[in-house]
Amino acid sequence: MSTPPSWLDEFPQRIAELDRGHLRRRRRVVLPEPGARLQVDGQSLLAFCSNDYLGLANHPTLIEAACDGARQFGVGSGASPLVSGHSAANEALEHDLAAFVQLPRALYFYAGYATNIGIVPALVGDGDALFSDALNHACLIDGARLSKAQIHRYPHGDLLALESALAASPARRKLVMSDAVFSMDGDIANIPALLALCERFDALLLVDDAHGFGVLGPQGRGSLAHFGLTGAQASRRVLYMATLGKAAGVAGAFVAGDEALIEWLLQKTRSYIFATAAPPLLAHTLRESLRLIEAEQWRRDHLNQLITRLRDGLQTVLRGTGWQLGDSRTAVQALVIGGNEAALAVMEGLRQRGIWVPAIRPPTVPAGTARLRIALSAAHTVADVDKLVQALYELRPAAANHQHPTIS
Repeated sequence: MSTPPSWLDEFPQRIAELDRGHLRRRRRVVLPEPGARLQVDGQSLLAFCSNDYLGLANHPTLIEAACDGARQFGVGSGASPLVSGHSAANEALEHDLAAFVQLPRALYFYAGYATNIGIVPALVGDGDALFSDALNHACLIDGARLSKAQIHRYPHGDLLALESALAASPARRKLVMSDAVFSMDGDIANIPALLALCERFDALLLVDDAHGFGVLGPQGRGSLAHFGLTGAQASRRVLYMATLGKAAGVAGAFVAGDEALIEWLLQKTRSYIFATAAPPLLAHTLRESLRLIEAEQWRRDHLNQLITRLRDGLQTVLRGTGWQLGDSRTAVQALVIGGNEAALAVMEGLRQRGIWVPAIRPPTVPAGTARLRIALSAAHTVADVDKLVQALYELRPAAANHQHPTIS
């Protein structure tokens, strides 16, 4: 009798199915180069794919701070924060973070994904209700699933639908979750309106500001500051989360809010309690990053100039193509191409012209909305943006291609 086939033998076929749908992802080996360039698999490319929005990741001050931190604290933390991993550097960073975002207390995590998948189940569980924007990041979605709370997924930005769901819910504990800046579209959530609904229906609002921290608000203090919802205006109904590997240029994440709320998360978040703490050399480096974010306003000013330059230039590119540009005034600019194969073709055309912009495909974005996710940085120059616009003009679909002066 022959042995029945094992399910483990199916993986080559399943990988082939990814290939047929143009959905297989590929890692590329990169090395940093000066400015906004990366060496990608040995090729030097102008990169529009990094979340290093302020251009701090290779800043000499942060490199020196990391070296100094290693000399003072070593390269590892040795244990979880509740054993012996909570170093003096991590403690100081938490105080700095709370002061920076003007909230009572902060808790520092080793990674953003670990933060959200841990804090959501610590806040709500079986019998509670959770309300999540349809375009929230995967870590919020996975945290919701782990919580075992009843999940209500409301259409993106639809406050009326959220209001109806909140009104209909009999749950005593309600959690509303939303990205502040949506990672694949770049639009900003209406945080004041979300907070007003939470006040009305006795809910807690969890805001994920991964793509707004350091970029939005006075001195880069984030999306809450952008809307004036910090300090005396802050509400105990807001739990603020942000990552530190994007605009801050280093690694890790934190959550900030009411003193009692943060203490509860420290006591109950499994991804905090049962994981080795972030190395203190990173916390030491991040303290310097906060100082640069606050002091160097020119980085945000330059970034905003580049955003305007790109959006103005793409208006000419879009005509007659069927491509669409997302409604974003942030560093994330989504150029929706449509099909997976078409998006990959434009990505490859850019690579051949010395530019790297990633093609984002399902399941990260809805089917039929494959796109180029253009990420701008203060490390880019105006000439870099103009080069990208010109290359995209040259790569427009054949039906839309016609003679036009060089874009400048």
